[in-house]
Amino acid sequence: MGRLDGKVILMSAAAQGIGRATAIAFAKEGAKVIATDINESKLRELEAYPGIQVRVLDVTNKEQIEKLAKEVMRIDVLCNIAGFVSTGTILECEEKDWDFTMNVNVRSMYLMIKTFLPKMLAEKSGNIINMSSVVSSIKGAVKRCVYGTSKAAVIGLTKSIASDFIGEGIRCNCICPGTIDTPSLQERIQGSPDPEQALKDFMARQRIGRFGTAEEVAHLFVYLASDESAFMTGREYIIDGGWSM
Repeated sequence: MGRLDGKVILMSAAAQGIGRATAIAFAKEGAKVIATDINESKLRELEAYPGIQVRVLDVTNKEQIEKLAKEVMRIDVLCNIAGFVSTGTILECEEKDWDFTMNVNVRSMYLMIKTFLPKMLAEKSGNIINMSSVVSSIKGAVKRCVYGTSKAAVIGLTKSIASDFIGEGIRCNCICPGTIDTPSLQERIQGSPDPEQALKDFMARQRIGRFGTAEEVAHLFVYLASDESAFMTGREYIIDGGWSM
């Protein structure tokens, strides 16, 4: 028996990194996973895993989300993972950068939750897990102004949903990772003016001495998606190797 047997889980940003590891972990625990992403080629690789269905989806596109909702009859767990890491201070953040980041990191969750929450309410049961970050209201980080602001908003959104619907069988929590070794992180390192120094800078803040892995974050997703965490809602769960201590 898997820890997630019988559960239908819809998730965004499943094509790579934390999303991919989480989709695979969900499926191995017996869930029926509807994995979405805008990266169709990488997303299709997940079809090799039993229990995973894939759908190409832009989570900033309301029409696409509503179309998918017509195809999904029931949903037990909604995982909002899609996000974008923007760099710079507020003086380096143009309005277009602010709008893009808030659209991907916050508005997408608003659209997904508003669309799929009614299906959960109809069943008087549901579980929402949002991706935030330790760089948020938990901890400030250099040159992460709009990113940190957006992830703080995710924590606020999470607590709001949890408070408003706790009496109707809905749970809502968020996960706050630190520095995780993902394709996104490697792209930021290699895309910097001095990749070797960028790697040293990232490693210097790892109090546990290494980056986290996508699989370690996926374990936390599985726990929060399972009935083992049934008494937990409205909280942010930090997985950062001690960075925020």
